[in-house]
Amino acid sequence: MSEQDPGTRPGDDRPDRPDRDGPRDRGERRDRGGRADRGGPADRGNRADRPRRDDRSGSGWSGGGQRPDRAAPGGGRGTGGGHGGGPRRDRDGGPGAGPRRDRDGGPGAGPRRDRDGGPGAGARREGGPGGGSRREPDSGPRRDSGSGAGPRRDSGSAPRRDSAPRRDRDSGSAPRRDPRRDRTAGGRRERTAGPRNAGPPRGRTGSGRPPAGDPARQAAYDLLTAVRERDAYANLALPGILRRHGLRDRDAALATELGYGTLRAQGLLDAIIDECTDRPLAKIEHALLDALRLGAYQLLRTRVPSHAAVSTCVDLVRGEHGAQSAGFVNAVLRRIGEHDEPTWLDRLAPDPAQDPVGAAALRHAHPRWIAQAFADALGDTGDELTAALAADDARPRVHLLARPGEISAEELALATGGEEAPWSPYGVHLEPGSGEIGELDAVAEGLAVVQDEGSQLVAAALARAELVGEDTGRWLDLCAGPGGKAALLGGLVAALGGTLDAVESAERRADLVRKATAELPVTVHVADGRESGLPDGTFDRVLVDAPCTGLGALRRRPEARWRRRPEDTAALTRLQRELLVAALRLVRPGGVVGYVTCSPHVSETVGVVGRIVGREGRPGPAGPVEQLDARTVLPDGMPGLGDGPSVQLWPHRHGTDAMFLALLRRPAG
Repeated sequence: MSEQDPGTRPGDDRPDRPDRDGPRDRGERRDRGGRADRGGPADRGNRADRPRRDDRSGSGWSGGGQRPDRAAPGGGRGTGGGHGGGPRRDRDGGPGAGPRRDRDGGPGAGPRRDRDGGPGAGARREGGPGGGSRREPDSGPRRDSGSGAGPRRDSGSAPRRDSAPRRDRDSGSAPRRDPRRDRTAGGRRERTAGPRNAGPPRGRTGSGRPPAGDPARQAAYDLLTAVRERDAYANLALPGILRRHGLRDRDAALATELGYGTLRAQGLLDAIIDECTDRPLAKIEHALLDALRLGAYQLLRTRVPSHAAVSTCVDLVRGEHGAQSAGFVNAVLRRIGEHDEPTWLDRLAPDPAQDPVGAAALRHAHPRWIAQAFADALGDTGDELTAALAADDARPRVHLLARPGEISAEELALATGGEEAPWSPYGVHLEPGSGEIGELDAVAEGLAVVQDEGSQLVAAALARAELVGEDTGRWLDLCAGPGGKAALLGGLVAALGGTLDAVESAERRADLVRKATAELPVTVHVADGRESGLPDGTFDRVLVDAPCTGLGALRRRPEARWRRRPEDTAALTRLQRELLVAALRLVRPGGVVGYVTCSPHVSETVGVVGRIVGREGRPGPAGPVEQLDARTVLPDGMPGLGDGPSVQLWPHRHGTDAMFLALLRRPAG
């Protein structure tokens, strides 16, 4: 199924439609602010299991170990808490919380280097954005940058406990170290190193500072979090996120582009990020990886200036996870920004001469198995495969359905500022980023709904298919949720004075069908399509919009390509065959069944139909079945329909989702 509306295959608990599961709440968590789309403390690991800041050395995430051919990103220790405002809170108390113990010991401790860089912090190199690596605590005695010598007072104005002067440029003397505090011979204090290649720090490691207001990028970041943490569908989660941030018009369009684009290109972005960090992606904190993907997408696939792409993502991380994590993100993004996307692809993609499918898959951000499925359906591993993947990787136009009997496509185009669809007589196209579609008057009033043109074409084709005998006006949608095609069929059959029965197993999705078909002659049944309880042999036309992998609608479901697995097809093809057999049992002799998937995978399309139709002299499990030429019921002049009798639509050929249609007729008599 290839609906674009907010009910696009949301969660479905029916056993016969595993691909329509809605946002699966796998332990939905609440964070400290009560928002479900934020990473909570569990995502950042158990702080008690990690070395304390005092015990870490180097950057805190590389452990000093680097690959010979590339430096560990981030260099240095990060910025500490130097971005925080207000009085400084010492380790042993709040502002001015009495005498302060030096890091190295009590009275008489050795030269002290301030971590946060308050007033009089002396010469210091900042890590993080725009900085290099900070001097290590043991690099030498501290020289005060202030003009006066003598005892140093912290921001809380409390005197040091030992009141001993530091070494400075006036006295040249230094206090004696307490040998009991030294951990190694020779008077040098031992530093406890963190675990080697420990990766970026987890949790807050400094006071940080709140990010500068950037609600569009924050909304995109929240979308990535919702998809990762709650397995949310991006098209269902995004509208609520936009409303929460109060985004409209250009800001909403920017958030949508950044969120959808980052999800769509995730595999490509991960390959480049992996090349720019010295540890596996699986060991990078999830929230930081989301920020890296968001920043990498802006650097490589948008015209956002590099400094803005980096700084905004660094600010997002600093506000949530502290300055040290922000320094890690800054370093990795700066390395990514050293090359553009074509240069990275030349370095990382397989040789097209040796592996054309793998090269095309990486260049157009698809898992290799999906690229191979497209190649099998197209019968091509060259230019057409590249064109199909490129079209699938582009941001699609919005397609509207002008509901029959309510408004014409011409009227809808005038009302919305869109264009009439090239093939569907009910379709209108809007440019991407056209604003909140639900706020269009025609949509708000129920005159139009969001539906891909390919979905319109296959449903209308069933209505035009030639029957043997009279059309009595009794039609059936056997897999009706969420109701887009049922609304179109219901409007068409109503014009004939007929009725439509719609079967949906999940009560929640059945409610969506009822809403979509309100005031139409549609009866909704909550039942499994394989055992609907409806009388056999009574329907003139039956639509089986079968659950499938959804590979044909990946351009509208940006996260789906990275969730699906090759092994998903086995259970789905069995279910598809069972539903098609049930439909052929319910259709009357001489009636027609339309078998539809929004997937070009051959095992879900011609493979399923071939098993049901059988061969001459060896009919399939539904008995004798005649397959009609579906090309004859599609618009005249429509190119690229193949040799028949089934039809496979493609984004690069027809501008639609990759819908498959086969028409089967039960023999009369």
